[in-house]
Amino acid sequence: MNDHQLAAWLATEAGERLVNLRAEMSGQRLAPFAVGARGDAAAHEFIEDALNEHRPDDMVLSEESMDDRRRLQHHRVWIVDPLDGTREFSTPGRTDWAVHVALVADEIPIAAAVALPAQDITLATEPVPPTPEAAAPPRVITSRSRPGRLSRHIADAIGAEIVQLGSAGAKAAAVIRGQAEVYAHASGLHEWDLCAPAAVAAAAGLHVSHLNGSELRFNQSDTYVSDFVICHPEFASAVIAR
Repeated sequence: MNDHQLAAWLATEAGERLVNLRAEMSGQRLAPFAVGARGDAAAHEFIEDALNEHRPDDMVLSEESMDDRRRLQHHRVWIVDPLDGTREFSTPGRTDWAVHVALVADEIPIAAAVALPAQDITLATEPVPPTPEAAAPPRVITSRSRPGRLSRHIADAIGAEIVQLGSAGAKAAAVIRGQAEVYAHASGLHEWDLCAPAAVAAAAGLHVSHLNGSELRFNQSDTYVSDFVICHPEFASAVIAR
């Protein structure tokens, strides 16, 4: 498998395991935090073991493991969120959670995949998703649990409607799939939250940057990402200006 195929397979396979695991736990009356913890651990273990087998010379930065600082001197680093949207995964019936797998070389993503396992969808850098058509009026995504003022500010500026979704991967996937036009975030996430969605969105011809228009860089010493926007190119200049 090339890197694109491996990213897609890892995200898809981890997602299928998570779907099966959630079904197994559904009758066990577990607390939501226990459901989420088991999902995080199972997906992380699978992805880590698979990367050790298929790309033993590469480094891994995962939300679910200690940060091995040797990655900063390494050419190839996989940036992984084994379960993006633990809260959504832990809620029966929710489908807006994801699995993120991305490969970064010299601070730039070169292969990535975002799986939406409960929807049986994987978006990847190969094959490249088509650039979606922009809707009128446009739609701006915000969080269901933490609706932000930034999304409302942008929506007012471009005459958009608000769409609420769960995890970062689900939000980015909605823009990639043409279900929304703008996803912007100003309160900060980590590289594993953003790297794979940003890479797939860029491959699909969408605009991806910091809110001031500067380029996103990954495998940084500090994994915190202060802000970003993923949007249809038609609205990029207006969003950045606003």
